[in-house]
Amino acid sequence: MALYMTLEQIPPGYVTSYGELAQMAGLGRAARWVGRTLSQLPEGSTLPWHRVIGAGGRISLPAGSPSGDEQRARLRAEGITVRNNRVDMLRHGWRPLWHRG
Repeated sequence: MALYMTLEQIPPGYVTSYGELAQMAGLGRAARWVGRTLSQLPEGSTLPWHRVIGAGGRISLPAGSPSGDEQRARLRAEGITVRNNRVDMLRHGWRPLWHRG
């Protein structure tokens, strides 16, 4: 699946938004579908779902929830600073070279 293949390419220390991931995977403006699909990954998946965040660097998963806390912990372990529930997209945003305009 194109979504998973694109998601696998996001390197540690970088993030992208649901909408950007959808576009890069050739899914158009399917940001919500991407979010729903990632929320249904099987337990133990090795896909880096934690590197996908909301538009503008906003972390969509609620703080205090198991998945939200896990996402924040994984991002911090990769050297990504989370401040006020946001990630600095200029510093940590990922866009593959083949997709830059």
